[in-house]
Amino acid sequence: MNTPGGISVIFDLDGTLVDSEPNYYEAGRQVLAEHGVPDFTWEQHEEYVGISMRETVADWKERYGLTAPVEELAAAKNRRYLELARASTRVYPEMRKFVELLAAEDVPMAVASGSSREAITATLAGTGLDAYLRTAVSADEVARGKPAPDVFLEAARRLGAHPAHCVVLEDAAPGAAAAHAAGMRCIAIPYVPAQAGAPEFATAGLLLPGGQREFTARAAYDWLVRPAPSC
Repeated sequence: MNTPGGISVIFDLDGTLVDSEPNYYEAGRQVLAEHGVPDFTWEQHEEYVGISMRETVADWKERYGLTAPVEELAAAKNRRYLELARASTRVYPEMRKFVELLAAEDVPMAVASGSSREAITATLAGTGLDAYLRTAVSADEVARGKPAPDVFLEAARRLGAHPAHCVVLEDAAPGAAAAHAAGMRCIAIPYVPAQAGAPEFATAGLLLPGGQREFTARAAYDWLVRPAPSC
């Protein structure tokens, strides 16, 4: 069997490894309701999938005319999210299998997420994924969030890996764009299948338009160990 020698794998967290978007939606809905926006919908939340929390609340402030500072809104949403995440966060079963397959082959792995450092730590610990994913980078730790490549490049740096030898798993268009900008291959698993036609996903080496229902650990592993196409 071929093994993924020389490859490092970088995972987005929310919507890719874990189904945390319902918790982010509920946290955002509660915060907006407290600030006079009572009708925030799931469809509106989907517009922010893949965007960092700080950028999300900055857009809220402009869109809804909120008077509270961005830092206050972000802190409130993060606090609510952590309460929900600690109570219940579901790992996608095939993603857990994939992580375990890679761990068995000693493949270097990292998480690169738009979530806060505290949220990443709580989610990985609560799901047991921290046993495998010991390197993590938050968008709060770099200059620019996705679609800029900063968070992926920092993850590669911490792994001691060249970007060209990294493969990213992503569920959102900004993340796919960030992986491409970083010079990394990408497995794209759109959280919102209706967005699979977005041009950012066209840069992915492997696109699963149906999202998580199409993803299997074995198929992803088999794709991973194929030789990368020459430029």
